[in-house]
Amino acid sequence: MTDGKDAPRATENRSTTPASDTFRQYISSQWADRPRVEVPERPVSARAAERRARLSALYPGVRLVLPAGPAKQRSNDTDYAYRAHSAFAHLTGWGADTVPGSVLVLEPTDAGHTATLYFREGAGRDSDEFYANPEIGEFWTGPRPSLAEVAAALGLATAGLDTLEEVFGLIGADLADADEAGASDGAETLIVREADRALTDRLDALRMLAGVAGDDVEVDPARDAELARDLSELRLVKDSWEVEEMRRAVAATQQGFADVIADLPQIIAHPRGERLVEGTFNRRARAEGNTVGYDTIAASGPHACILHWTRNDGPVVPGDLILIDAGVELESYYTADITRTLPVSGTFTAVQRRVYEAVREAADAAFAIVRPGIRFREVHAAAMQVIARKTAEWGFLPVSAEESLAPDAGYHRRYMVHGTSHHLGLDVHDCGQARREFYMDGIVEAGMVFTIEPGLYFQPDDLTVPEEYRGIGVRIEDDILVTTDGAENLSAGIPRTADEVETWMRSR
Repeated sequence: MTDGKDAPRATENRSTTPASDTFRQYISSQWADRPRVEVPERPVSARAAERRARLSALYPGVRLVLPAGPAKQRSNDTDYAYRAHSAFAHLTGWGADTVPGSVLVLEPTDAGHTATLYFREGAGRDSDEFYANPEIGEFWTGPRPSLAEVAAALGLATAGLDTLEEVFGLIGADLADADEAGASDGAETLIVREADRALTDRLDALRMLAGVAGDDVEVDPARDAELARDLSELRLVKDSWEVEEMRRAVAATQQGFADVIADLPQIIAHPRGERLVEGTFNRRARAEGNTVGYDTIAASGPHACILHWTRNDGPVVPGDLILIDAGVELESYYTADITRTLPVSGTFTAVQRRVYEAVREAADAAFAIVRPGIRFREVHAAAMQVIARKTAEWGFLPVSAEESLAPDAGYHRRYMVHGTSHHLGLDVHDCGQARREFYMDGIVEAGMVFTIEPGLYFQPDDLTVPEEYRGIGVRIEDDILVTTDGAENLSAGIPRTADEVETWMRSR
């Protein structure tokens, strides 16, 4: 019970919750029964159990702590929109409706691990926190699901977050026993370090007290990093459920691009039309999914030459190109990542078309080689051959294309400094902590999903190119599924060729 003073972020400067006995008695009475929050059963729960089993096999005898993470403060007592850590979502199947602060613990047993999901239920009308605690009180947040409801939906044992204290008591005891024995067999605990800083700090403190860290003040996070690495690598190959989620995310993203084209008259008329592009796409993302998978890039004119332009505060001017890099994230957290570059007036100029079709040729060349058995880095190499050849043909390079492609040259990379592909899934840059031998130098397998996104960017002040090219930026990005005998472009339904794009623009 609380009077509000112990509620997180409560301050004496704020308008305080009434605290009289009369108020308490009145607000606690005369409430009708209301149904609990429905937590639909997750079709992915069986898949999540398989993922946990694969992780368990990698860490026999080791306790694994996988936090969803707390809400993150935006300013004073307001938070950013909550998103659980991707590893937590992958292993539980709990996505956008995850209760902040939840923690999944895999406790080692002789047969592997038992999994328990710890979270805090909402404060109902039998508690003063119902009205006094803005983080968990149902008057503030609405009702939360019960432990039993989440257990049934996810196929996981659940427990109150307060009982996580017992787990940390076990950790402390195990570490102390290991210190006395001079070994850590059966006592090791690993955590996803970046997910919940407070829990990580607490575990590190227990490690230091037990002498696990030796004489150093800092705890060696190497073993925790191995856990993060393995969690990334577990996601490199998508199962059939994940592939269907990716298809749904791409379909919603296609709707978002169509919305932008439909709104172009208003976008062009506004002095900050890029913001309207962002808003139109975000509206679709919220309607069809959870939110956007990353900050939308709405880069018109020379802004398209800034690779991560997200200020989106410029005008959208007829005659220019606008590069839109955007993706819808579903309630499951799976996200698309698609880029299209559009002529604002509806028609490419001759130079714009030349650049656009060169980029498309590079994308098509990369896609053409995708199949199981190649190395991932070969996708980039295929695109770069076209980029080098085109920029050499146009006279932009001081050497031939072949000379520029040499490892110690790379003149053509001036116009495309980024990579061609990255894995995609729960994170827009998924599996980012995987080892190089499994990622960049890894063998491509059926079920992998990654982008192909070559581009050409001629900066407004680049004196190596003719003036008519300066300020033109083009990127074409598609989401690719590796199949058993080749590849499928999941976003092929979104117009790609210059002719298709012009037809699409006229359709508005």
